[in-house]
Amino acid sequence: MSDGRALQVSRQLKKLPLNKQETHKVALVIQYKGTGFLGWQRQASGRTVQAEIEDAIATVLGKRSALVGAGRTDTGVHAAAQVAHFFAPKVIPAERWATILNNRLGDDIVVRAAAAVGKSWHAQFSAHWRRYRYTFYTSRYPNLFVQPYVWHYYYRPLDESLMEAALRPMLGYYDLSAFHRAGSDRTHSWVELQDAQCTRSGDFVQVELQAKGFLYGMVRLVMGLIVQVGTQQLSPDDFKDIWQNQRRDLVKYSAPPQGLCLLRVGYPDFPFEPEAWVDTQPQFLLTTK
Repeated sequence: MSDGRALQVSRQLKKLPLNKQETHKVALVIQYKGTGFLGWQRQASGRTVQAEIEDAIATVLGKRSALVGAGRTDTGVHAAAQVAHFFAPKVIPAERWATILNNRLGDDIVVRAAAAVGKSWHAQFSAHWRRYRYTFYTSRYPNLFVQPYVWHYYYRPLDESLMEAALRPMLGYYDLSAFHRAGSDRTHSWVELQDAQCTRSGDFVQVELQAKGFLYGMVRLVMGLIVQVGTQQLSPDDFKDIWQNQRRDLVKYSAPPQGLCLLRVGYPDFPFEPEAWVDTQPQFLLTTK
């Protein structure tokens, strides 16, 4: 179906009551540059990713269809492969929604792929894990081309091996109250961390964390503390003592949002080929040396 044909269909749909339309559930893989957004979730005012995509869907359907995301990202946080679903009439093939929406969205959101999923499939509740990547840029020189996606941390050298050594004991199911930001409506602070890696490529240090779910603000609080390990202000054992003893008072800094990216979300039954959602944030390999 061409986009022109979709417009013609949308005019017909606007005249047809919802209870007369046969619908299916459509899943989307979404990228966005978080710089210009107040996060994922629709708010009373200000730009959000959810609101902009829902508004774009409404221009086709003539009515709002709620968009359910795999998780919420904060103000300024990016996503390489966020996942969401909504209901749409079957008359528009599910896979066409990527092109239809991209023609209606700004240049800081891209729908990489769209596909039909079963009625029981859910973008949030069917997910088995979420993976985040945080990127530090350690050169003493600023770099305009990477600035929107990194924390330019040049104050002291970062030792990535110490950072990974500090993160490894967190693997497993633990109470991580030390990294639970105020304002969350979650009733507990237990998290099952499935993977933690810290690597360096030239001037770039990247930390990747994977869990079934994360606490509100958790990753940025972990990053704000782990740099103190990388600069040897804290030892890996000091870091462990802080979270094991739930010393929220010692976790004082939240890392800047632009370094954080929702890398991908994992499902046991996912209709998209890996090219659409695996490692879609390019690796920074540049050095200034």
